Amino acid sequence: MRYPALLLTLLLSGLAVAASPSERPPGLTPVPDGAPGPDDAPPVTIKPSGQGRVVEYRSHGKLYMLKVIPKVGRPYYLIDEKGDGQFARQDSLDSGMRPPMWVIKAW
Repeated sequence: MRYPALLLTLLLSGLAVAASPSERPPGLTPVPDGAPGPDDAPPVTIKPSGQGRVVEYRSHGKLYMLKVIPKVGRPYYLIDEKGDGQFARQDSLDSGMRPPMWVIKAW
């Protein structure tokens, strides 16, 4: 008795999924096919200076992130999080969130 009920459920769910692509929620546009071109990448400008390099990242013409690479020391980032032109320093782009990891087996 279980197998016919399971088969009927799978058949009905397959029909429901097959009928739904024609009904697209409003505001969604299809993704274009193909690999992204050079115009799709954000413009990056590298400015060398006497103290190191500054890499500027822009999106739609607006500066949103700076990577400062000094000659002495570790690189750091200045990020405009709110879009108001105030940059905050981050030592890395890592969020610091780590999932728990345990060693299951070692040899």
